[in-house]
Amino acid sequence: MPELIAGPTAIEAAGTKPKLIEEFVGRVNTGEARVSIARMTSPSGWVEPGQRPEFDEFTLVLDGCLHVEHEGGALDVRGSQAVLVRAGEWVRYSSPEPDGASYVAVCLPAFAPETVHRDS
Repeated sequence: MPELIAGPTAIEAAGTKPKLIEEFVGRVNTGEARVSIARMTSPSGWVEPGQRPEFDEFTLVLDGCLHVEHEGGALDVRGSQAVLVRAGEWVRYSSPEPDGASYVAVCLPAFAPETVHRDS
């Protein structure tokens, strides 16, 4: 039988400004360890510490621009575009443009703080 997920759980975000993370599916909201699905809203000027996560992260940008730095350079992911960062790759996300960014992140396996490995 289908199971309704009535709403997300807010999760504290890392970075230089407050970013809203709303987990719909994952360890916190549903107890699901296989996958996490979260809606993110990051303000203009938000920058996250670099990280080398143990999970694949698929990110679909809905609006705005998500800047993605990686060991080979950087790229801008805009509304209606997506990016895949594979487990073990170093990455740093930011939203430098005036309108910030709104996006959906899907992590396989599910996001867990101890598996992100943020830069100090």
